[in-house]
Amino acid sequence: MAESGPGAAAPRDEAAEEPEGGGRRWGAQHAGARELAELYSPGKRLQEWISVILCFSLICFNFYNLLLYLRLEHTPSVLVGIFAGVITADFLSGLFHWGADTWGSVELPIVGKAFIRPFREHHIDPTAITRHDFIETNGDNCFMTLVPLANMAYKFVSFSPEALCETCPWECYVFALIIFITMTNQIHKWSHTYFGLPRWVVFLQDWHIILPRKHHRIHHVSPHETYFCITTGWLNYPLEKIRFWRCLENIIQGLTGEKPRADDMKWAQKIK
Repeated sequence: MAESGPGAAAPRDEAAEEPEGGGRRWGAQHAGARELAELYSPGKRLQEWISVILCFSLICFNFYNLLLYLRLEHTPSVLVGIFAGVITADFLSGLFHWGADTWGSVELPIVGKAFIRPFREHHIDPTAITRHDFIETNGDNCFMTLVPLANMAYKFVSFSPEALCETCPWECYVFALIIFITMTNQIHKWSHTYFGLPRWVVFLQDWHIILPRKHHRIHHVSPHETYFCITTGWLNYPLEKIRFWRCLENIIQGLTGEKPRADDMKWAQKIK
């Protein structure tokens, strides 16, 4: 599943990410993109900083304790657990991505500007994510993993050594799931980056261990209704074959009358 190197045919590749828009100007100069970018607030930035610091502190603490309780006989179950964690993370990335892309509005209290806004901006200006620093890129994913990380840390300080040793394979599954959820938006950012990627990242993309660039461009064809999984992308093809997302949309639209991606389209059509 190899693809071209990081510098090959970049102008065409980046252009392929931009939605079709009947003459509207896509990218950073699009009226909707400018308005959405201005909604990024100091309060949001503070939340991201706190989330990143807490998340990586808990990751280090939990990883150290996992190593203490690992045993050689755990190896098969740990390997299965890690693989299952990656698969689960890919599915959850798709579920969250689909939900934020398809439903809701930037005008919703709290979650609109904080969590839905970046998805609207991303479809209008797909390369904006490449201009975000580490904190802005990963703050929300770090925030989402704080509760399971804190729960794992609580177990390490309160459970007996015997109980921790017995549940170690399960905790390895949870830890792998948390790590890949935490890194999902960084992986997503790399899938939009065509210059200056480390060779090890390009290697992982080329062998489809993480989300490849060409694979993700399928999602960025308007109206952005497929290939939502953005951790590894392994589940995109099978979910598309069974029409998983379309079936969910039909059920929700039938129950609520809401049209999928109506808010996304509204922002895409802004001209001033």
